[in-house]
Amino acid sequence: MDKRDLSAIFRERLKLLLTRSDLNQSAFASAVGIDRSALSQLMSGASTRLPRAETLLNIAAEFKVSLDWLLGLSQDEGVTGEIRESLEIEEAPDGFDRTLLAKWFAEAAGTKIRYVPAGIPDLLRTRALVDYEANITNRSRLAQASETQYRIEYNRRPETDMEVCMPRHTLEIFARGLGVWDRFPEADRRQQLAHMATLLDDLYPTFRLFLYDGRMRYSIPLTIFGPYRAAIYVGDMYVVLNATQPVQALTQHFDNLIRAADVNPHEAAAFARNLAGMSFPSGSV
Repeated sequence: MDKRDLSAIFRERLKLLLTRSDLNQSAFASAVGIDRSALSQLMSGASTRLPRAETLLNIAAEFKVSLDWLLGLSQDEGVTGEIRESLEIEEAPDGFDRTLLAKWFAEAAGTKIRYVPAGIPDLLRTRALVDYEANITNRSRLAQASETQYRIEYNRRPETDMEVCMPRHTLEIFARGLGVWDRFPEADRRQQLAHMATLLDDLYPTFRLFLYDGRMRYSIPLTIFGPYRAAIYVGDMYVVLNATQPVQALTQHFDNLIRAADVNPHEAAAFARNLAGMSFPSGSV
């Protein structure tokens, strides 16, 4: 794109943001960290120069638009993605209901939430498993327990519609006490699976668990909050996607996992209950 065209598009979009903001030029300039004369120069068209990168970032962040849109490289105004620390999203000193995750769940109420967990789904965990995994990850037991309780209560709401899809072998590995669960006692594993089966029966059909063959399909852990956003879990961070196209692409990916499921929601409780009845000493294969 020609530099003059780039400058002209930027100027028009800057004027649009100023109009939307209902701020005068002085207040708008202050909000993005420049003085009024610098703003006037940017809007005058006297120069084809663009502002410094810092100023562009400030404008995009302050008014929740993407840099690509601001510079005319995209017609999609929304911020396409961001990276946030897991603790910032998952834990709050006054309870999980004050976290960003809880906010996103609340915003998506009445729409379908799709969830691929990293391990045992959070709301299906016993307190013993919460404590065990908190020891491994050095996460707050209180925060983890608060999240579990919040999700159970959320899924009891009549407007809730949640689908969870995960590899069948995750539950089989858990039952055998392999991987990260190699020191979790067999009795506690049995109790966990029985607890899971009870909740799956209790929460069905507003909460539906699908199990697929992990040898045939693969998915990273993620949550899709209706049509609004998707959060991809990458350990210490989340990649949060807000634009329509990537959310739709991940929704299609999730739907493909469901199509490949060989244990469907009406069978999931029996599958967990059957694993709970088997004998798997820790670390057995």
